[in-house]
Amino acid sequence: MIILTIRTDSPDAEVGLYDGHKQLAYETWHAHRELSVQLHRKVEDILKSKGHTLQDVQGIACFAGPGSFTGLRIGITTADTYAYGLGLPIVATKEDNWITTAVARLENGENDTIALPEYGAPVHITQPKK
Repeated sequence: MIILTIRTDSPDAEVGLYDGHKQLAYETWHAHRELSVQLHRKVEDILKSKGHTLQDVQGIACFAGPGSFTGLRIGITTADTYAYGLGLPIVATKEDNWITTAVARLENGENDTIALPEYGAPVHITQPKK
């Protein structure tokens, strides 16, 4: 089972490609404020580096948090969009060994349908100025 992993809870983002529990490729980079611009390109690059395309992916795993509001929002929305658009199962986990847990869940046929972020604290949104 080819699985795409995404983690964007901090300024250093991560994408990985797995065949079951076997890591095929993994990249970590300092995305910080460029995450929304770089994430899709990094996913495409990691797939291409191993001779795959998005159509080869059979499941998506993402880190649910806790972490940065904006980082999690971008990464999880991207993961949810890939899963929905490609008709793939998606799981979100928040353990230290999140990839192992997520891969096991996907291999067991689990599907969260929509991954939801866990921010670790209430979100503080400023009120619009009138």
